[in-house]
Amino acid sequence: MSYDLVVIGGGPGGYVAAIRAGQLGKKVACVEMERAGGTCLNWGCIPTKALLKNAHLYHKLKHDAGKFGLSFDNLSYDWSKVISRSRQISGKLAGGIEFLFKKNKVDYVRGFGSITADGNVEVKKEDGSTEVLQTKNTVIATGAKSRELPGLPLNGTSVISSKEAMVLEKQPKSMVIIGAGAIGMEFGYIYNAFGTEVTIIEMMPNLLPVEDDEVGDAITKSYKKAGINCLTNTKVTATKDNGTSVTVTVENADGTQEITADTCLVAIGVSPVLPGGTQPALTDRGWVQIDNSYQTSLPNVYAIGDISGPPWLAHTASFEAVQCVDGIFVDGFTPKRVDQFPGCTYCYPEVASVGKTERALKEEGIEYKSGKFPYQALGKAQASGETEGFVKILFGKEHGEVLGAHIIGENATDLISEMGLALSLEATVDDIHSTIHAHPTLAEAIHEATLDADGHAIHF
Repeated sequence: MSYDLVVIGGGPGGYVAAIRAGQLGKKVACVEMERAGGTCLNWGCIPTKALLKNAHLYHKLKHDAGKFGLSFDNLSYDWSKVISRSRQISGKLAGGIEFLFKKNKVDYVRGFGSITADGNVEVKKEDGSTEVLQTKNTVIATGAKSRELPGLPLNGTSVISSKEAMVLEKQPKSMVIIGAGAIGMEFGYIYNAFGTEVTIIEMMPNLLPVEDDEVGDAITKSYKKAGINCLTNTKVTATKDNGTSVTVTVENADGTQEITADTCLVAIGVSPVLPGGTQPALTDRGWVQIDNSYQTSLPNVYAIGDISGPPWLAHTASFEAVQCVDGIFVDGFTPKRVDQFPGCTYCYPEVASVGKTERALKEEGIEYKSGKFPYQALGKAQASGETEGFVKILFGKEHGEVLGAHIIGENATDLISEMGLALSLEATVDDIHSTIHAHPTLAEAIHEATLDADGHAIHF
């Protein structure tokens, strides 16, 4: 069968690209090895959020019920049902994407996709058969996978990646997590909330090292308060898989120590998942090389999402999908590359940011002013019992334009959207000043932080 477009990969980049092409009236197929939705929906973004909600609810009931005038006996949980709930949610949403494929006349082909020498796509199916899809254009959206730690291969039980962390049949009594990025932080919260003894190892000074320093300080203190052993400024020097446990040797200013845990979660980053067959040119780090139109070195072959390098975020992949497909099929359309994007970590308290950090502004010599407002001073935060955190906004000193925003606290990942829009529209201090924010809401912290940048905060 002949297509206008074949997309290899059905994640948030791939399925969006396929649906968008379908909306444009093109004949399109999406090739995916697993269920539609890719890693994000089936093994990443969505199931982890279900687990995080379970963990936070259990934690609140266990530690804060009395503050709300609630009491009960014998609070417990069923680990298998906790895991099952997350899998059911992923399955339901995957079915929703498959429905959208049908609605938009996208052919959904299960199997492993390879680019043939003549530019078509060969699909190897589970039963061993193959099918060749003739296509005028191809989009590679095969994503990335967890990177292994040298000398400590994943085994699915004592040494795991994020995928196994979502479906462990038995909850470990202890866990060591190597890497304090979003994956390490989210699973650190989940397992700690359910009683696992958690140690997080990070070689940088703070947890979530890519975030603003003040946010990093705050989340590190929060995790330590929750009973998580946080070893920052710490280097892993040796590892040993003992079969039923793992021993990690670390070194920091306090010296060398060994940590033995039932399970080791390796969360040190990702590596590309390349399609089979004819390969496009790669960067020196192994990612698919693309130009500003998402074109690879192969004629009429494009790449979007994680496969082309950072940022490795579902929402940037979806953005790139539409830009790429419109660039291919819409006359006169000039694709945009991602330059501003929100980064979100869904631990508790949540962390979200967009734009420059204060550290980056100092390094680049950009003059700025900063406004900050604590959740503690918000009526909505007090009423809901979620007073940990703050909003911090950075503005240009001369013109007052938004340069960056950093939020730690309840619903931070929802609140950051306003600041993303502000950056996109080149909004200024005055624009946010003059925008009424409803009361009582957590969003009032954005307004108050903006006022604080000029020393006019009313409630703090």
